[in-house]
Amino acid sequence: MIYETVAAVDLGSNSFRLQVGRVVDNQIYTLDSMKEPVRLASGLMPDKRLDAPAQARALDALRRFGERLGGLDKGAVRVVATNTLRVAKNAYEFLPLAEEALGFPIEIIAGREEARLIYIGASHSLPSAAHKRLIIDIGGGSTEFIIGKRHEPQLMESLYMGCVSYTMRFFPDRRIDRKRLREAQVAAAKEIELIAADYQRLGWKEAIGSSGSARAIADVLELNGLNPNNESGITRVGLEKLCNLLIKAGSAEALDLPGVKGDRLPVFPGGVAIMSAIFEELDLERMSYADGALRLGVLYDLLGRFHHHDMRDSTVAQFRRRYQVEGDQVERVEATALSALTQLFDGAPSEADALFLSWACRLHEIGISVAHNAYHKHGAYILTYADMPGFSKKDQARLAMVVLGHRGKLEKLGAIPALDSAWDLIFCLRLAVLLHRTRDDRAIPAWRVSRSENGYVIEVPADWLAANPWTAAAFGEEAGVWKPLGRDYILHSKPTRKIA
Repeated sequence: MIYETVAAVDLGSNSFRLQVGRVVDNQIYTLDSMKEPVRLASGLMPDKRLDAPAQARALDALRRFGERLGGLDKGAVRVVATNTLRVAKNAYEFLPLAEEALGFPIEIIAGREEARLIYIGASHSLPSAAHKRLIIDIGGGSTEFIIGKRHEPQLMESLYMGCVSYTMRFFPDRRIDRKRLREAQVAAAKEIELIAADYQRLGWKEAIGSSGSARAIADVLELNGLNPNNESGITRVGLEKLCNLLIKAGSAEALDLPGVKGDRLPVFPGGVAIMSAIFEELDLERMSYADGALRLGVLYDLLGRFHHHDMRDSTVAQFRRRYQVEGDQVERVEATALSALTQLFDGAPSEADALFLSWACRLHEIGISVAHNAYHKHGAYILTYADMPGFSKKDQARLAMVVLGHRGKLEKLGAIPALDSAWDLIFCLRLAVLLHRTRDDRAIPAWRVSRSENGYVIEVPADWLAANPWTAAAFGEEAGVWKPLGRDYILHSKPTRKIA
């Protein structure tokens, strides 16, 4: 379905932001935006759990966002959470509360997925250019580095350093001196050093900053004439002058310069320290600024899904190539599994379930590239921990769970709630794999599936079962696999009838 009005929510480590846009001729024009300085990262305790005050601030902000988003269809809204909820050990305890407050599902995205979306957003807000660009986004808890051309990112990385976390770590009492600032710069430089060679090898023609820290620094340098020759954006000379002014003032609050907004002051020192290290390690002289970033990237990525240019399909195809998945077998299994899902839902499965089952079918054998023994476990591990552009961490976990469950015992999946449709996906994939065990194009019987009171019913022609004792025995084993979960797996052998 294509929507005229779409919205993106970015649950960042420093601020929560909402952007509502109108789609006109495949372009997105902003209708409304909201920002809440939640400072989520400041609520991360030493044990990496999110404290109660930070959760309360977040829930209050989400309720306000939820009021603005009221009336929009769930398919028109995408909500992404970044570094703080990536690292918080109690993130998945907090998530249901957050989703209830907002009224929409929330995706916790990986660092490189955040980088991809940032690049898409920034590139759509910049003039078209044929050269490579380096986009840098200093967030509250992480900093993303992307090199790309036009709207296609080529190299992406996310480093665990941000304006909130660095301000708390190096300027806890908000006091700034030369020693503290240098310690922050050196710590950031050590992180950047790990990726600098790869980025310089690929190269870029233009460096661009996006989001709050870059904007705040650029504003201060421009409004106070700190850049040489009144240049716009951020320059190395301007940054050095700003660092000296911060040291002289002793704190960001005492920095009597126009341009730094009140809600940015508490995290300004950390952002300046990281930006200084970026200029030093990547040997930059100047950086311009892009208005678009994560939220706009989320909106354009959502727009791509409407037009069936879903990045997740591209990622799945790329994984199939990388792990040399046998194409013919995948297509047989996918067709049969989707047919089973359609029958279970009386011809109308949800689009989300059909998509996940399709992806799981295409990827269920990627683990064979590691080892055939326990390949379903290898596949699930890859899907859990690999960078998968377009997929949230929750999506990856669900996909990995279905792949893990497609063979072997099912007790290992006990964490899946009893009413979760993931069980249906697992049933359909297991059935398809069983029916295509011969891995060839021989005809399969006129099978049918339906639901029992507490599980599944499979109908298969009796003479086919008699002629295929190996598969008949496998059906019996399946019943034993589902029984410990308290689920029916009933096989009905019917008199032979014409194949549909």
